[in-house]
Amino acid sequence: MIQALTNLFWILIFPGFVFTLAVGLVAAWLVRKVSALVQYRVGPPVYQPAADVMKLLGKEILIPQDAQRAVFVAAPLIGLSGVLLLSTVLWLALAQREFVGDIIVAIYVMVLPSLALILGSSASSSPHAAIGAGREMKLVLSYELPLLLAFVVVIIKTSGALEAGEQLSLVAIAQHTPVLSISGMLAFIVALLCVQAKLGFVPFDIAESESEVASGVMIEYSGALLALWKLMQTLMLVALPLFLVTVFLGGIGTSVASVLGGVGKYVLVLVLVILIKNTNPRVRIDQAMRFFWFYCGTALLAAVVLATLGNYYGVGWL
Repeated sequence: MIQALTNLFWILIFPGFVFTLAVGLVAAWLVRKVSALVQYRVGPPVYQPAADVMKLLGKEILIPQDAQRAVFVAAPLIGLSGVLLLSTVLWLALAQREFVGDIIVAIYVMVLPSLALILGSSASSSPHAAIGAGREMKLVLSYELPLLLAFVVVIIKTSGALEAGEQLSLVAIAQHTPVLSISGMLAFIVALLCVQAKLGFVPFDIAESESEVASGVMIEYSGALLALWKLMQTLMLVALPLFLVTVFLGGIGTSVASVLGGVGKYVLVLVLVILIKNTNPRVRIDQAMRFFWFYCGTALLAAVVLATLGNYYGVGWL
């Protein structure tokens, strides 16, 4: 058993982590570079995200005197582990190695980074971090239900063409493109906005809000612990868009043409994320909750109805 786990780590998890990290550092640079160009600035060099992480790894770790040390230190490790697990599930799907209910596992581990942020900031004993934790908690409660409904739409759209044991398989779902239907497009748009909130990007960077609560949830973190948060965000910048590509846009195949097409799909999602980030002001927490619960929730309820009708009557474009 130990030997099997060791082989799994060196053959799949470690290479997947290294590759995801490399792509994430480039994606993080693209986000910062494009944002700088939009604001008529030069922007950082391509190695800047990696340099930031390396610099933080060499800094001293300061822990607040009244903090709950175990939770404070463990929180970034939990968040990083959640993103690493999500990446592993996606790499297994890309390698055509599926297991029962892997999409459920992916949806479950996607929430771990947000929960880790809430735990870590709550354990820091900082009033600014407490404000950020409260905002992050409200955001999670706001976008998780619409995000789940978006995936329900995908399962409904693909269930008619799949066998009984494949409805919850990422490999099987990736063979379809639900986005090419009305309900699938609605679900994709809402899921993209939910991913924007998960990434902590404008207009949903309410939990950090540098100009209001001085980085909020991360205000008390420093040194290697802050570097772990940065690494977590870097991996999320790959895993979350790649998950949308797998679920909504037909995934990434194994041939050269399909791999190039999959890279193009990932770049498309990343461009949409950057576009939303640079064309919208930050919203208030009550505006975000209203947006996800009422507008996104209503749109997805309509999408679920359309997907069900389309599946029942055999109308694919619904």
